[in-house]
Amino acid sequence: MQQRGTPWWRPDRYAERRPNLLVRQAVLRALRDWFAARDFVEAETPALQVSPGLEPHLQAFATELAHPDGRRQPLYLHTSPEFAMKKLLAAGEQRLFQLAPVFRNGERAALHHPAFLMLEWYRAGAGYRDIMADCESLLRGIAAATGRTVLRWQGRVAAIDAPWRYLTVHAALAEYAGLDLAACIGADPLRPDLAAMRAACAAIGIRVDAGDSWDDLYFRTVLERVEPRLGLDAPCILYDYPIHMAALSRPRAPEQAGQPPHLAERFELYACGVELANAFSELTDAAEQRRRFAADMALKREIYGYDYPVDEDFISALQHGLPDCAGIALGVDRLVMLLTGAARIEEVLWLPVAD
Repeated sequence: MQQRGTPWWRPDRYAERRPNLLVRQAVLRALRDWFAARDFVEAETPALQVSPGLEPHLQAFATELAHPDGRRQPLYLHTSPEFAMKKLLAAGEQRLFQLAPVFRNGERAALHHPAFLMLEWYRAGAGYRDIMADCESLLRGIAAATGRTVLRWQGRVAAIDAPWRYLTVHAALAEYAGLDLAACIGADPLRPDLAAMRAACAAIGIRVDAGDSWDDLYFRTVLERVEPRLGLDAPCILYDYPIHMAALSRPRAPEQAGQPPHLAERFELYACGVELANAFSELTDAAEQRRRFAADMALKREIYGYDYPVDEDFISALQHGLPDCAGIALGVDRLVMLLTGAARIEEVLWLPVAD
């Protein structure tokens, strides 16, 4: 295990993780082969963006672009290449993927690193169920290419070739936490019922603090009761999220006429209790997207006291016309961790960010 102050380049330390790096190399080769066989193009988009990504709970790295005329323009290192890749969909690309280094501040733990490799892919004319099928095919292809068919993390195992489990968020919370999520959302899907959520969490023994938001209670319940039980024995796809937790996702069609669309076509892929990927049927309505961004940034200001700018060029791309499409972001480092059984993300990186 790496000791603080011991250089990662030291030959003995490097030799310890080199086998993991060879698996990483094989995974990247298998990924590119899988996409090439399906006529995807590989995109490369700038890491410097006007807007880093507008998820309320993500913290970006800020910087400035110095123009030759003396102007200084605030920019951010992207937390995801999503906005840029959707602009390429608006430009006419039909299938594209990217292996993008991305950056998230305030994140460093066994499964988190401030700079990490993200795989994103998008398909025009597809929905989130198509991307679910992609995930199964892609991971089975990686297993075949690397000879590693079992994912491992902290004593948990998931066999890639076993039948995958598909579970809605509502069903998972009911099964593992005894919580009725629909009752905790209430009448306004974009402003869920905090009082109902507080009462429901207290009833099932989840800690409820005075300043907790609805999202705080949701994440606490999921982290304590649900996530550790997802993707055991085989990978699991958790799908149909509350719509206020999916700002870039298309609403799921109501099952009954007049029913409010309180769910979004979003899913996450889990293995061994670890989240590997996050996917959407993409929202294409520019006005609705702006409204969702405004709601998310209002929440960010309320919780953290600051927000990030909206990328108006992205909104313009939506107005020009984004095709019906679906996309996903998958953490490559985490996947390599689970393929190798590594305990910490630094063990699968060529060189980590110094701490």
